[in-house]
Amino acid sequence: MKTNLLLRTLLITSLGIGLFTCQKDDDFIAVETPQASTYSAGVPLEWFKVFEIVDRSAPGYRPPAAARALAYIGLAGYEAAVQGMPGNKSLAGVLSGLSMPVIAPNTEYHWPTAVNAAYFSMFQNFYPHLQSFENVLIQNRNQLFEIEFARTVDPEVFDRSKAFGVAVANAVYEWSKTDAAGHNAYLNPRPSSYIPPVGPGLWQPTKPDFTPALFPYWGKVRPFGMNSTDLVARQPLPFSEDPNSQFYIQAKETQNWVNKIKSGKDEESHWIAEFWSDDFYKVTFTPPGRWFAIANQVVTNEKPSLAKAVELYAKMGMALADAGIAIWNSKFLYNVERPVHYINRNFDANWESIMNNPYSGVTGITPEFPAYPSGHSGFGGAAATVLTDMFGYQYRMTDNCHKDRTEFRGTPRTFDTFIEMAVENAYSRIPMGVHFRMDCDEGLRLGYLAGKRVLELPWNQ
Repeated sequence: MKTNLLLRTLLITSLGIGLFTCQKDDDFIAVETPQASTYSAGVPLEWFKVFEIVDRSAPGYRPPAAARALAYIGLAGYEAAVQGMPGNKSLAGVLSGLSMPVIAPNTEYHWPTAVNAAYFSMFQNFYPHLQSFENVLIQNRNQLFEIEFARTVDPEVFDRSKAFGVAVANAVYEWSKTDAAGHNAYLNPRPSSYIPPVGPGLWQPTKPDFTPALFPYWGKVRPFGMNSTDLVARQPLPFSEDPNSQFYIQAKETQNWVNKIKSGKDEESHWIAEFWSDDFYKVTFTPPGRWFAIANQVVTNEKPSLAKAVELYAKMGMALADAGIAIWNSKFLYNVERPVHYINRNFDANWESIMNNPYSGVTGITPEFPAYPSGHSGFGGAAATVLTDMFGYQYRMTDNCHKDRTEFRGTPRTFDTFIEMAVENAYSRIPMGVHFRMDCDEGLRLGYLAGKRVLELPWNQ
């Protein structure tokens, strides 16, 4: 027995000597950091629920600017977790000029803490001008997550992860600054330097308030996936007031559809028009914000991992941003007038849209930019493309974005696919009285293309 014990002792000792004498300095076993896919989507979901509130009342952040903010915030969240996502890769070097910090080797990180820090920093960077309520909301969201994580995460790991998330956000925000046309454009959304061209069929500010053009230079903003050719819409229908022309026929369609609603003969179309409107500052979120609210419902239902959620929100934000750039670029390239001017001139001098602000009481409103192509259509097409790619074509859901709202027809509607939602959203603008059919056709096409181009970026290893 003593001999066996001695032999075992010698064997263990010799193995130990071999282990430490043969091991090189760089051969130590790496610290195992759990992958981002092992955590829930709670952090991104809660932050983009905050966005639903912030988006309603952020001065200057009307549709294309809101989409751009979503893109950069989403990108920061993705980059804060991607080094814990083995199947994915950073977009540093893919997006020209973007560089990212890297994690320390053989060191543990807590990805939810890093993502939270990145989102919090980005909200502060993009929305420094919010009122006290929204600022408190942002601060509280961050503090609640920090308190939660500090209870369960080693202090050194927590501090390291938080610092990394802040560093990622700073890098993304610095990259935003290199986009001169887009960065801080919310501070001057209606530049007085822009004078709309004058001529037959060209856009001019519309009644009732004749608001100047919104973001007329937005086409110069840097895209994420689309190229310069992608950013130009196809030629609109040739302007004509000939009763046999397609332009005339489409204008008559808009007039007739609105008149039918006004007469009380098409309640379904009235519901659809108001359900998708999302047009008014401090009433609802913006059209791109609406699609993030839809995504939030999907994430709530599907409960994806942190990894899938940050990828979803990054792709959606970037696709929405590119759709906004392409559409606004094309709006101010072609300068197609809105239906109200054409209809007032050719059919009915007193005709107006059914876009009515439920709080101010102002009626017959038309958005303050050219008609072609439609922004709602583009944002819907872009978002639906990404959502379909992430969750499949057949996806039945009820959109509760405006559930229980009584100022307008926000009663939930149910759909079988995301594309069905996007199409209804697009063509809702005709019965609203603010678009021609061609605007919606081309807006959808550009939106689908924006989504496709962003999905084509090298997200995976």
